[in-house]
Amino acid sequence: MAVAFLLYVVAEVAAIWAVGSAVGVLGTIALLIGGAMLGSWLARREGVKAARAFVESARLGRNGQAEVTDGMLVALGGVLIMVPGFVSDLLGLLLLLPPTRAIARKSWLRRAEKRAVMYANRARGPVMVVDSEVVSEDKSQRPHPVIEGTIVEG
Repeated sequence: MAVAFLLYVVAEVAAIWAVGSAVGVLGTIALLIGGAMLGSWLARREGVKAARAFVESARLGRNGQAEVTDGMLVALGGVLIMVPGFVSDLLGLLLLLPPTRAIARKSWLRRAEKRAVMYANRARGPVMVVDSEVVSEDKSQRPHPVIEGTIVEG
């Protein structure tokens, strides 16, 4: 972790040095401030969109994990844009734009699912559902579909 942070700091200094030598000190400062202002506006706009999507999902009784993850990624993108530096601004901007945020969301949810399966029920060992299928999607009886499958314990 310390090595990754050190590499990040070196990349930020190199990026600021390169931009500073190209546009000068005042231009670099103006770009950093302008990027923070533009990023905060974009983060606010995308955050409101994510919150509205979550409320709509909750109102319809759907699973809101994508909307919650979008809100978390928008917040992280906003924080990264507020951190001075061009590398963090670029990473924050990628998290604020919907197409790249969708890629990050899929990756994040896949990683979270793997970790949840890995750490779930440690006392009795790993559990895996095999051959699962949706048995009932009748919304009048249950808010969530019933899933049946063969449970394999190891």
